[in-house]
Amino acid sequence: MPTNTISADGTILRDARSRYRLRAESGAHGAFEAETKRAGGSPRADVEVIRGAAPADVAALLADSGEVVIRQRRMYDGERLVQLADTFIPAFVAEAAPAVAQLDTGEGGIISRMTDAGLAQTEVVEDVTQTPATSAQAEALGVQEGAQLLTITHVGRTEDGRVVEVTRHVLGEGWTLRYGVPLT
Repeated sequence: MPTNTISADGTILRDARSRYRLRAESGAHGAFEAETKRAGGSPRADVEVIRGAAPADVAALLADSGEVVIRQRRMYDGERLVQLADTFIPAFVAEAAPAVAQLDTGEGGIISRMTDAGLAQTEVVEDVTQTPATSAQAEALGVQEGAQLLTITHVGRTEDGRVVEVTRHVLGEGWTLRYGVPLT
């Protein structure tokens, strides 16, 4: 069963149960590319990489108020912008896995580059909230300023509890999020 589908009306299903495990499927450069291809879509991302300070709430999660690597992505299915994603990576990760600061992070994306450097994410927590669209988000995603958007804050930790990534995904209209929880 595909973990991500794009329905005829353009609704996108983001299935957290397997998206990270299948992030390198068919040579994909991350979960978004893999799941969108699997659903028959045409993924692409415009990427900008800068160094700077993380916002205070993200810096607190990273336990790092210094300079971090920031990957700013505009993610498309075909010509339709469907997601804005900003990833904040602490300096110790960028030093151990320099490819995370490249525009093209290779097969499997940054999670695979971290794993290659001995910083595998063994726990991911994603908080999903509704946040009002800023003027820039509204313009980019084609919604009214202040419209409620789904925002996913992804926090990736290593086995020893170190936070190696915080990504804030801001989703445009038409998403369904699927999560699964084992009961035993």
